[in-house]
Amino acid sequence: MRNSNALYRRRRITNAVSLVLACLAAGLGLLFLGWILWTLVAKGISGIDGALFTQNTPPPMAEGGLKNAFFGSAVMCLMAIGIGTPLGIAAGTWLAEYGAASRVGTVVRFVNDILLSAPSIVLGLFVYTLVVMQAGGNFSAIAGAIALAFIVLPVVLRTTDEMLRLVPSQMREAALSLGVPQWKVTVQVMYRSAMPGIVTGILLALARISGETAPLLFTAFGNQYWSTDITGPMASVPVVMYQYAGSPYETWQGIAWAGALVLTAFVLLISLVARAIVSRKRVNHD
Repeated sequence: MRNSNALYRRRRITNAVSLVLACLAAGLGLLFLGWILWTLVAKGISGIDGALFTQNTPPPMAEGGLKNAFFGSAVMCLMAIGIGTPLGIAAGTWLAEYGAASRVGTVVRFVNDILLSAPSIVLGLFVYTLVVMQAGGNFSAIAGAIALAFIVLPVVLRTTDEMLRLVPSQMREAALSLGVPQWKVTVQVMYRSAMPGIVTGILLALARISGETAPLLFTAFGNQYWSTDITGPMASVPVVMYQYAGSPYETWQGIAWAGALVLTAFVLLISLVARAIVSRKRVNHD
């Protein structure tokens, strides 16, 4: 009896200590997060005005905005989503429906995990060697979109694979028992059930690539002027922030802080939309 009471007391003490340490760690993380967000808002809110969205990036010691950078980021991110999403959904569907237990499927998942954890600068260097150098050293928005697509692809692939495998097998078996072809089962039954999760993965991939700087430094490079030519250099918000934040000019630093605030708000909005989709799926499921 004494041994049982001592063991119970020791477990309670261990549980209490673990709970306190966990709460302290969470509080410390929230403290630094709040500090970062407060600094970002305090330094960036003054730069949020009409000129930020209607004027191009300025020369040193001049007023301007980020119109060309916003446009360039939007173009390259949409192109990257357009390239990486179909490939990721197709590969994830094959893994979930056909390659789940095969050796090839195991290899594909392993390679996808490597690609998912690869540093973005490595992907940028790879696309620089594969695309930019092959084009005679010509930086372009296309190369930037391809580099970002390498970041989108593993996220969408993993999400599609996981969401399709979470669909109850009874739904697949019921459709097949009615004589429905396999491809119709996948498109009309499996995709319909897994679509909220797949869309959430796509949105999270978009939020991730919207702030990537390293891949674009080696591919799209940047452009101080307005440009719609996707075969040439194009400005982007992360690259402009990287260039302006370390400059000695206060106007450039102010634009960099304002761009960081807008980018953070965009990522926050995308994350909230993704959470809303997941919550709606849970409500409908219940």
